[in-house]
Amino acid sequence: MGDVYCKVADRYDTVSDMISMSMNKRWKQRFIEQMRPMPGDKMLDVAGGTCEVARRYLQYQDTVNHDTTSSVHVVDFNDSMLQVGRHRMAQSSWMDNERVTFAQGNAEDLADVPDNSVDIYCISAGMHNLPHPEHALREAYRVVKPGGQFACLEYGHTDTPVIGQICRWYWDTGIPFLGQVLANDRASYERLARSVRTFPHQKRFAQAIRHAGFHLPGAGYELYQWGMMVAYIGSKPRTA
Repeated sequence: MGDVYCKVADRYDTVSDMISMSMNKRWKQRFIEQMRPMPGDKMLDVAGGTCEVARRYLQYQDTVNHDTTSSVHVVDFNDSMLQVGRHRMAQSSWMDNERVTFAQGNAEDLADVPDNSVDIYCISAGMHNLPHPEHALREAYRVVKPGGQFACLEYGHTDTPVIGQICRWYWDTGIPFLGQVLANDRASYERLARSVRTFPHQKRFAQAIRHAGFHLPGAGYELYQWGMMVAYIGSKPRTA
């Protein structure tokens, strides 16, 4: 999937907004609010190159927690996406105060991130791109501190019959069409849609998260817009 993001890195969030019918930003804001980060938390934002989530996290810390000690480390496999994030943050006080840092890295092998070193592991719309999501979950468990948080926002499956049919048509037909119109690249968006459609159902993925060692309350996930997007927010046991 790397070729998709290289081609659209500089307008990735704009394209995402159009594909999600302007729901993308609302989903991410709601996701941050549900995480309820604490003052001083150190967040690892995996596959977060454009800093859309990192920016909202730091804004939450500044305005809700009145905290200036929290930080976020953004890791992305794609350097083009990281360049966009660096550019967006270049003039911010967060960059000046080193509250946001960047590194190119692989979600399935976070070799440069020490064990039990982050308060929050966050990944947004990144799991479906990975060949082996279970490896990323294993790495997430390794790097999160005991008592720390696992937060994943990912495309889901809509089980409501009529809405589900519409969503499947949209992914199979609408997304490739938009890819052709917005980026002159139908084939890459067909691959993107296929990666989303073949990602495990939220019930199965919640089981995988639990299998990795995290505790997920209740059903293990919350549906956004009937399951178009799904939030998984859990914790690593304090006794781990």
